[in-house]
Amino acid sequence: MTTGAGIDVDLEELSARSAEFEHAPAGKVMAWATERFGSRLALACSFQDCVVVDIAVGVDPSMEVLFLDTGFHFPETLAFVETVRARYDLNLRVLRPGPEADAWPCGTERCCELRKVAPLDAALSGHLAWLTGLKRVDAPTRAHAPILSWDEARQLVKVNPLATWTDDDVYHYINDHGLPVHPLTERGYLSIGCAPTTRPVAPGEDPRAGRWAGSGKTECGLHAP
Repeated sequence: MTTGAGIDVDLEELSARSAEFEHAPAGKVMAWATERFGSRLALACSFQDCVVVDIAVGVDPSMEVLFLDTGFHFPETLAFVETVRARYDLNLRVLRPGPEADAWPCGTERCCELRKVAPLDAALSGHLAWLTGLKRVDAPTRAHAPILSWDEARQLVKVNPLATWTDDDVYHYINDHGLPVHPLTERGYLSIGCAPTTRPVAPGEDPRAGRWAGSGKTECGLHAP
């Protein structure tokens, strides 16, 4: 089929390619995406860590990196973004919500929609594909995430090169490559979102337990199926 962005996508071929990449290094997946989509590929990064950034800029130093500044991040997260930006001389684009988000502060019903989903959707307009740092171990809702898929809502190819990685894989990559570490990680924040809705987790607790604790919420909507 031909999408609204003017790209021909064979969904069966995309699925087959995704299966081929199940045991491929993340860099190989990113290299394929870069060759296929060129400058109309962007990486959306939460900056909980910088593993996906490290691999991406190794493939394409000029890759566009998108960061969603919701207005409610921890100061440590914003400082970490700047640390990573300087380390890699990132082609970083910081996305901020429009004034319509003012009525929906962090933790309210439409906060994630207006502070995350809408700005990302706007930024990806005109792109052909987007890269994420999503991993299957992140949450039960992500347990079957493919390496490559068709993002129906955005009419883009979605690339999850770290989908098969475990938390140990991330830990060892950070140590082996001497990457900077988010300062909240050592304080028990194993999944880092906005400050008002994120807490540290206890030993043995699920890493995502600190996100939207007590609300029953598990996803912000960026990775809706």
